[in-house]
Amino acid sequence: MLNHVLLPLTHSVTYPAMQQRLNKLLAERARPGSDKQQIDAQIWELFGEEWAVMFTDLAGFSRNTEAFGITHFLQVIYESFRLFIPVIEQMGGILLKVEGDSMLVIFRNAQSALRCAIAMQHAASAYNISRDESEKVLVSIGLGWGRVLKFGDQDVYGQELNVACKLGEDLGENGQIQCSDAFRTRVKDAHLVRFRKAKTTPRGTRQAWIADYPPTK
Repeated sequence: MLNHVLLPLTHSVTYPAMQQRLNKLLAERARPGSDKQQIDAQIWELFGEEWAVMFTDLAGFSRNTEAFGITHFLQVIYESFRLFIPVIEQMGGILLKVEGDSMLVIFRNAQSALRCAIAMQHAASAYNISRDESEKVLVSIGLGWGRVLKFGDQDVYGQELNVACKLGEDLGENGQIQCSDAFRTRVKDAHLVRFRKAKTTPRGTRQAWIADYPPTK
């Protein structure tokens, strides 16, 4: 009975309190003559956490939507969520946000994020075997690791998130898993994949990497 009382209180009280505190700091930061460096330090002390971040995007989706219409758009998105959300939950990820055909996911452990990305690509490959070309779930995944600003269970901000978004959405191709240099450094001794340098590196990371993961058994 106690758990049923505590859970809604966590969601209804904790996040607004955090948001209120952040708003006060931002308002103070915006005042002329404020010590922005000191305020920034307070914000990072209060809200800074280390997370692995994942950003996914359905490759070639805009072209398919234009060719096959909005119901096709909704069907493929639905199927992608049906495939990927159980994998994310099993691998310890937290789905924070859905934006169109993209998902923002965070993990406490970078190796778990990499394992999840591989499992998602394997799930998509298995699903696509019996599907028409227009109905295949083709996903690209970007990964980052580092300190981000996390506000409750709704928003994260930070350089590694920006890099993951760029790698997953703008630079990714079907079946690819790309990551930042910080993410690769974090997992390079895990022997899960081999990494090779990506041709294009977005701003915010020294080098982008492509993970050459093993095929589905």
